[in-house]
Amino acid sequence: MRFLNARYLLIPLLLVALGLAVIACGDDEPDEPTDVTFMLDWTPNTNHAGVYIAKAKGWYEEAGLNVEIVEPGAGGVDQTVASGGAHFGISVQEAVIPAREQGIPIVAIAAVIEHNTSSLIALAEEGIEGPGDLAGKTYGGWGGALETALISKLVECGGGDPSTVAYAVIGNVDYIVGMEQGDYDFVWIFDAWDGIRYTEVLGRDVSFVRFIDHTDCIPDWYTPMIVTSESLIDEDPDLIEAFMEATARGYRYAIENPEEAAEILLEAAPELDEALVKASAAYLAGLYTSDPDNWGRQELDVWTRFESFLREAGLTESAIDVEDAFTNDFLP
Repeated sequence: MRFLNARYLLIPLLLVALGLAVIACGDDEPDEPTDVTFMLDWTPNTNHAGVYIAKAKGWYEEAGLNVEIVEPGAGGVDQTVASGGAHFGISVQEAVIPAREQGIPIVAIAAVIEHNTSSLIALAEEGIEGPGDLAGKTYGGWGGALETALISKLVECGGGDPSTVAYAVIGNVDYIVGMEQGDYDFVWIFDAWDGIRYTEVLGRDVSFVRFIDHTDCIPDWYTPMIVTSESLIDEDPDLIEAFMEATARGYRYAIENPEEAAEILLEAAPELDEALVKASAAYLAGLYTSDPDNWGRQELDVWTRFESFLREAGLTESAIDVEDAFTNDFLP
């Protein structure tokens, strides 16, 4: 009988001890968030909205990440990300393929926009209605080999003579001013930024030769997209998965709430033109993806065709295994 009494007396003491243990566990400090660096390809713009939204809404924080958004340095995004100077960055397919050819271990993990949204534009008075009309005109741009290859192919497909196109290297200038001054006749712009600025904000009368309308002639390709390094994929795939879960959530929010997406971007970068950002956010909402549940997905055929185009145009020398250049594995 004494043994039974002693056992029953121990039960309350054990319950108290367990309660204290639970309280002690509850007092443990939460894990410190993991610092993550995300490098932009340029100054902040609507292409980056999903990242800014995920940060502003606290979704990175919920995922245990402390994300710092930085602008690109002198080394460029691809080299910086590949070397571990940043965990993630914004790049373009026309940079990733040559980088991988040169042995730079960069991998695309999401297409920010499902299809190419860039165009060649000219003042309407130039009478450029299709690719063939570019013949005999002057192009103003950066002087890059890809520019020449794309324009030559488009002019040829349009029945014009590519050799009659003149090229002027103008760099980073306000294209519309140069066209109005007659310095050059057409330029390459991104529809969701300068295309919106020239038409909806400045009200200029311009004509477009949209790349996506001529994929029977030139390939579609992903620009921009999110990249990371092979080493991070090998060493910390869970971090990538957590980052992409929150980022995809940000872009889905931008699709569904373009007005608020614009406000969040403007709060982070108040130097941007408000009218341009709001119009651009509304424009991109319908172009990020045709299936919000599959935002970011990349297709093998797009990679294969664009890699072949670069090689055939002499922009790369040797083929790369495109299946190593991208992955959809980290998309939610």
